[in-house]
Amino acid sequence: MLKIGIVGASGYSGVELVKLLLNHPEAELVKLYGHSSIGTKISDVHKSLRGLIDLQVEQFNKDDLKNLDLVFVALPSGEALKVVPQLYEAEIKIIDLGGDYRLSNIEDYKKYYKHDHSSVDLLSAAVYGLSEWNSENIKNAKLVANPGCYPTSIQLALLPLMKNKIIKDEFVNIISYSGTSGAGKTISQNMLFAEVNESVRAYKVGVHQHIPEIKKYLEFFSGSNVNFSFVPHLLPATRGIYSTISVNLKNADIKSINNAFENEYSNSPFIRLYHSEIPELKDVVNTNFCDIGWIVDENKTLVLFSAIDNLIKGAAGQAVQNMNIMFGFDQTLGLIKCTEKKW
Repeated sequence: MLKIGIVGASGYSGVELVKLLLNHPEAELVKLYGHSSIGTKISDVHKSLRGLIDLQVEQFNKDDLKNLDLVFVALPSGEALKVVPQLYEAEIKIIDLGGDYRLSNIEDYKKYYKHDHSSVDLLSAAVYGLSEWNSENIKNAKLVANPGCYPTSIQLALLPLMKNKIIKDEFVNIISYSGTSGAGKTISQNMLFAEVNESVRAYKVGVHQHIPEIKKYLEFFSGSNVNFSFVPHLLPATRGIYSTISVNLKNADIKSINNAFENEYSNSPFIRLYHSEIPELKDVVNTNFCDIGWIVDENKTLVLFSAIDNLIKGAAGQAVQNMNIMFGFDQTLGLIKCTEKKW
């Protein structure tokens, strides 16, 4: 039985981790760390957990880590830099759900995350945790950088086509939509219900922090350079990521497109291929699935559709999937059963 800790257990991703791990037969939650909720039971912070877990949220303390096998870090950008080095030094396996260890270029990090990086020596040790595309490296990782929610949705849809040289990579148009939980628990006027309800708006156009991550790993896993535009939008919904991606085809037909997806994801339990059907966001909410569909229009433009739950496949669920890979468990362990429930 793995002894597990969570740093940032009271946030949206943290509480999803708690729910998933409570249903994992090989995991025992023994330490929950937080900030504003220190000294409070996690079941009082999130009342949906009443009767399920009574652990108290504690102040992070590197001196009580020795009995832990793995720690999930679910903190805002910049905050993981304060705890990950201590965990790494203590020789505990780490899965970081934030963006602090996804990029290798510290100038990109400073530009897009607006922080100086104080843990540069660990960037080369971090393994990118896109489960379906990097499982061999994840198996032996000590530090996994869990992907962002937008990059997960986008990369899973594009990579089979880029790897198989089916699309032209000189320009890819990506339009994505996110529920409001993607912003975390920060309080700001533009996230108030009255501001987001019955509206959709683009934000962080050209400056979103996931841009360098999308570019880096599309090129890393496919071996191709890519130029793209990425325009994220805020949806009046709590959770979910929906991406619509338009690309130009080379001399490919629908059969080669179908084969590329089927071959790449034949052993991927959390990828559901819709082929010419268009997936819907409601079908992936509260699950670890990524639903992907595609249509070739009359102009020979390929339109891809990708849907995930930003808090599960885009965060906590993929983190648990990566934990399963790291410790040699079936990838679905603790995920299929749990994601059938509506918390």
